[in-house]
This record gives sequence, C-alpha cells and structure tokens, in this order.
Amino acid sequence: MTVKLYLAGPEVFLPNAREILDAKAAMTREYGFEPICPGDIFIEPAPTRHEFGLKISAVDEAMMDRADGVIANLTPFRGIAADVGTAFELGYMCAQGKLVAAYTNMTANHFARTRDFYAGYVREGSDGRKRGPDGLSIEDFEMIDNLMLDGGIRRRGGHIAVHDAAPDALYTDLTGFKECLSMLAAARLQEAGRR
Repeated sequence: MTVKLYLAGPEVFLPNAREILDAKAAMTREYGFEPICPGDIFIEPAPTRHEFGLKISAVDEAMMDRADGVIANLTPFRGIAADVGTAFELGYMCAQGKLVAAYTNMTANHFARTRDFYAGYVREGSDGRKRGPDGLSIEDFEMIDNLMLDGGIRRRGGHIAVHDAAPDALYTDLTGFKECLSMLAAARLQEAGRR
C-alpha cells in the first residue's frame, strides 16, 4: 500500500505555485510515496468569500484525513515564523498520530529571528527570561520555530531538515524537502525489514 503524504507549506501563495507543487509531487512519487497537494483541489463557488474560505478549509482537512503523513515547509513566511496555515496542518497531523516531517530553508533559529525582529534589543528580565523592548518574553530553546512545532515533530520521531537557501530561492529550494523524503523512505524500508 502506497503511503500518502500531504505536502503542507506556503507554496500555494507563490506566483509559480503550480510549478513548485508539481516539482514537489514528482519528487514525492520518485521516493515511492503518493503526494496529496493542497493546490490540487477544485472548490465549488460560494456566495461569499467567507463561505468560500470555509470550503477550502474543509477540503484541506479532508485531504489530510486521507493522508498517512505530512511534510511541512516551515520556512518563515510573512514574518519571523512559519505560515500559520501550515502550522495548523502540522498540528492537525500530529494530533492524529500520523507521520510528520518538516523542513526550513532558513538556518537562523526562532530566537535569532525574533532578536532580529527587535533589531537586537533583547534584555534579560528580573525573572531571568529574555524579553523584547515591549516586555514580552522570547522563546530561546535553539529550535527552528515555536517549541510546539519543533517539539511536536521530534517527540513523534519525525525529521526536521534545516537548509540555508539563497534569499531568492527561499520558497522554491527543495533541498530540505528532498531530505525529508529520503528520511521517510529510509524509515519505511527499516520498518519493512523488521516485519
């Protein structure tokens, strides 16, 4: 039985979304998995944008329900953290106990990106926690993103690939994605050998 992988990430927002999603799907097949891509959906029209958005959400959840696992692109998107939709999708799959893997095309960890957001103005508060100029505490756990994303993947034995992509290839470089496929394929072979 072919393992189905949901390909989560902000690629759906790119101007060349179809090209990138097709490349990811082709690589997924090369490794013996069946890709399920959020960009591969047709959504029936709805009377309002709000209702149309709800339809997209329902279809995406149904796609994840059919999948056996996820590879999530956690490259920071429109800010210092992963795309919020992708974070939801990763959590959804973790909650179902499915295979999880992720990659990021930025090597600076979550703390470094947050410190940069504050232009380096981070101080230790009287409570020993690092805080920005607004007084809010800052996570500093040497993780690629929020501790719940990193922890959710690692506690389930999932792999996180960290790659430093060129700035103009931040969302199109598939090096980390390929590493995730390779790790999942190796784990599948190892599991088959134990049977």
